[in-house]
Order: sequence, then C-alpha cells, then structure tokens
Amino acid sequence: MSEKTEKALALHEKGFNCAQSVALPFCDELKADPTVISRAAEGFGGGMGGYELTCGALSGAIMVAGLKMADGDLEAPSSKRNTYAVADEIGKKFTAECGSNLCPVIKGLKGGEPLKSCNECIKLGVKLAEEITK
Repeated sequence: MSEKTEKALALHEKGFNCAQSVALPFCDELKADPTVISRAAEGFGGGMGGYELTCGALSGAIMVAGLKMADGDLEAPSSKRNTYAVADEIGKKFTAECGSNLCPVIKGLKGGEPLKSCNECIKLGVKLAEEITK
C-alpha cells in the first residue's frame, strides 16, 4: 500500500469524507493548500453532499486531476480538453472496477448488495490519482 493510500485511509478514519481523503494526500506534491482542498472537497462526500450521486472517492481523484492538469490561466484557459480526457479515463476505470460510480449503488443502499466499501473506493481513487501525478 502506498504512503498516500495509508494517509487517505487515516484521514477517512479521522472523519474526513471520501473526496477529502483522496485529495488531501496530494497537496504537497501539487503545491495546494490543504485547508482550501479540504474545504473544496467537503461538499463532495456522500455522493455529492449526500445527494447520492458520484462517489466522493471518484470526485477526489478527479479533483487531483484538475489540480495536476489545469494550466491555471485565468485569462485564456486552454487545458480543459486535456483535463476532461484524464477525468474521463479516471471515471471509466473507477466505474469498471467498482461496478458503478454512484455512491449509494456502490454501498448497496439502493436495494442491491454492496459492491465496494468506502475504504476500497478510497484506495482505488488514490491509485488512479497517483497514476496521473507520476
């Protein structure tokens, strides 16, 4: 298990949501303020603020993609196409491995059997984010 994965699982154990748990271990590497990342990711837990949509671990991995790929040009941003392509790849891999990208489906809250635990989703989110930050 990677150091980032261990940190992510420890964050989740402390009460951070899945999106925060995946994104925060990348702050140093991406020169991102941990407080800002924690605050930005907070609304993505529980399938986007409890709205039961996209898994927070997937959202956190895509947030890392944006931090890594975006050019940050506030006048003429030009990196969106590349960032979307990476986010799409992350989403497809995550969905293929988890059987869904929807939090309540993955957790078995919609009448089906659980597909993965939050910790398994966090591990996968970190793994996918690590692939793009190498």
